Amino acid sequence: MPAAYDPTTTISHWDAGLWARVLAASGTLNPFTREPFTEAMLAGLGGGIGFMIFTFEYKDITTASVVTRFHPGPYVENLLARSGAAVSIAQTGSAELAQARLDAALETGVPAVVRVVHGKLPWAADDALADTDSLDIAVVARDGAGYLVDDGGGRLERIGAVALAAARGSRKADKHWQAHVGPGSGNMLTREVFAQAIAQTAGALLAQGAPAGIPADYAKNFGIAGMKSWAHWLSDTSSKRGWAKIFGDPNRAAAGLSMLCGLLAGRRYSGPGALRPIYAEFLREAGTFSGSGIEDSILTDAAMQYRQLGAHWDDLTALVGAPGEPDFTGMANAVEVIADLETEAARTLHKF
Repeated sequence: MPAAYDPTTTISHWDAGLWARVLAASGTLNPFTREPFTEAMLAGLGGGIGFMIFTFEYKDITTASVVTRFHPGPYVENLLARSGAAVSIAQTGSAELAQARLDAALETGVPAVVRVVHGKLPWAADDALADTDSLDIAVVARDGAGYLVDDGGGRLERIGAVALAAARGSRKADKHWQAHVGPGSGNMLTREVFAQAIAQTAGALLAQGAPAGIPADYAKNFGIAGMKSWAHWLSDTSSKRGWAKIFGDPNRAAAGLSMLCGLLAGRRYSGPGALRPIYAEFLREAGTFSGSGIEDSILTDAAMQYRQLGAHWDDLTALVGAPGEPDFTGMANAVEVIADLETEAARTLHKF
């Protein structure tokens, strides 16, 4: 097993945290520091922060989903390409070929990352919401006839080859997907790469149109425009789209807001402070590499704005998860303040 692999490190967001562990265990270093990449640096290179909100009404339940990282763009692909790590990615419909590729990667002494339906892992419970998307996990080493894997539980779990293949093959879109770090290097991490990542984040937050691949009618659900839509729906007491209407039934409100709070507080689709504090840390780190001048001042100002925003997002999460009758007016006021502060922060970013 790679001596540097530590499944207990504290993380804010799963994907960036996982790849920080994997790259460190693979000996991949940040060229500016000659130290392992921090989770914050990888999170920012992935596209950092964003926003999406959706509700869906079903016969017996109304769901509320939120994502506060860069979404739906290629977050993991971004952070890998921009880091400059020499990562090889492969996918196949053959479980036999997938296992052979996995074993070959592990023989080089580095972990591999595979995609699974988490609820299909032997020790995991089914989760209808989470299991609609695949989860990246690290396969750290062979262990006899099985493998040692990190799925974010704070320790390495042992899994047999058949069970791992079943979890990897459960979702057609990324069936038997694998990534691992090989010899050599990719594109060099430069100041221009930082600028590209920051511009992508600012552009997505300030966009008035829908993200690429998303129908135009859903533009109102994304970015700062999505935050403003959410504030409107929270304060709307008359129309069928207002939350007073769709969550009028106490049971629907309890289930929907519990789901929403779990997503905001969790580390798969969000993270502490809606990931704004870790993005602030990325900006601080990027500022130390960019050279002197106005750019450093811009990043310093933006970092301060996002650190402050983290507290607002945590307060909103607490309000969403508060027991008793939901305070939609209080939530609306909080989201309106957040949307205004997010606009100011994104405009600061846009100057870089």
